Amino acid sequence: MNLSRLKHISLTGGLFIWLVLFSPLKLYREAIFNNIPPQLILVLGGDVKREYVGVRMAHALNLPLIVSGGSNPEHAKWLINKEGIPSTQVKLDYRAKDTFGNFTSLIDELFQEGIRHSLLITSEDHLPRAMAVGNVIAGSRGIRLTSISVPCDPYCKKENLQKQIFDLIRALTWVATGTDPKLVTQQSLKVTIKDGLKTIFRYGLQGPDPVES
Repeated sequence: MNLSRLKHISLTGGLFIWLVLFSPLKLYREAIFNNIPPQLILVLGGDVKREYVGVRMAHALNLPLIVSGGSNPEHAKWLINKEGIPSTQVKLDYRAKDTFGNFTSLIDELFQEGIRHSLLITSEDHLPRAMAVGNVIAGSRGIRLTSISVPCDPYCKKENLQKQIFDLIRALTWVATGTDPKLVTQQSLKVTIKDGLKTIFRYGLQGPDPVES
C-alpha cells in the first residue's frame, strides 16, 4: 500500500471517528443508544384525547408531564384535577404554534434540565411527521423520543408528503443554523410586499421619474 493511499485512509478514518464521537452526530448517537428510562411525558396539542392519555400515563408512571400547544387552560386544569395528579407535576406550555414549534420551544430547556429520554404522545395520523421532526431536533440535544400513538379513527387525516418533507427541512435547518426557514421566508415576503406597495404608491401618486432625453 503506497503512502498516499495510507494517508487517505487515515484521513477518512479520522473524519469518521470525529463525526461519530465529537461532532453533533455524537449527540444523535447518544440519543439512539441511551438506555435511560423515560424521564418525562411530552404531549403535542391538537386533540384533547392526547391530553387525556398523557395525564393518565403521568398518573400511572409518576412522571412529569408537559402539554405543548394543548387545549385551553381551563379544560386542561379540569382534566388534571379529575385524574388527581398535583398541578406541580404538569406544565402547560402555549408557545408552540405548530409541530416544529412543539420541539424548538422546549428542547433546550429540557436539555438543561437533564432530560435525555421522553415519551412522546400524539395522534396516530400525526405521529410519522412528529417523530421525523422530533428525532432531528431532540436528537441534536442527545434526547431520545419513544412514541405513543393515540387512535384517531374515524377522524384520521392522512398528511401529505409535501408537508412532512417541508417540516423535516425546517428541522434540519434549525439544527444547522438555529433559524426557521419558514419565518425567514415570511419576513422576506413582508419586505418584498412592503417595498412593492411603496413603489406602487410612489408611481401611482407621482408617476415615474422623468427620463432625460
